Amino acid sequence: MYKTARETIDFCAALRDRLDGLQGVDVVVCPPYTSLDEAVGVLAATEIAVFAQNAHWEREGPFTGEVSPPMLREIGATGSLVAHSERRQLFAETDESAARRIAGLLDAELHVIACVGETEAEREEGATEAVLRRQVDAIRGVVGGDDLDRLAIAYEPVWAIGTGRTATPDQAEEAHALVKGMLNVRVLYGGSVKPENAEALLAQPDVDGALVGGASLELESFAAICETAARLA
Repeated sequence: MYKTARETIDFCAALRDRLDGLQGVDVVVCPPYTSLDEAVGVLAATEIAVFAQNAHWEREGPFTGEVSPPMLREIGATGSLVAHSERRQLFAETDESAARRIAGLLDAELHVIACVGETEAEREEGATEAVLRRQVDAIRGVVGGDDLDRLAIAYEPVWAIGTGRTATPDQAEEAHALVKGMLNVRVLYGGSVKPENAEALLAQPDVDGALVGGASLELESFAAICETAARLA
């Protein structure tokens, strides 16, 4: 919940200029609903995509406060995040509701970045694999073969979100390999990614990109991560 519409215009214009001509990496920004239209307008002539942060599974209906995939599509958004750890922790997102959101977005021919990951307690209990298998199984149940090119999964260990802690490259690689063994899609790492650790994480064979949180709020840090990803592509 950062950046007003005016702030989004300024950020996207600066990002557009900074990344002009950058090759080898797909760049996506995910502003709040109130800034989506502005982001689409500024980035329309670029390769930078605009995603929402969440979407409902129905096309319309009595769901006050929700936004549907067709609504996103009409204003030019090309996809959405689903089941970010904050949605799971703070807003009662479940594996089942996440799967329904993913299905709704894919049915509307939009792209999805679906988030999975374990809490600190689950990692300490040795339950990381079981948690990831359960979460990815729920996603796999609603994804058809034709959908795979529009789906990415972001592995975000919850204990690394906003804490400054980051999974080691080996920990990230192990989790990514597990996810890819279950579903043949791109897998991104999310969890305190910043310019200082991006290269070590992105160099892992099964890490296909990054879901950048706090470091995406500042132009220089986000652009530096994009440039690192392009260099390693």
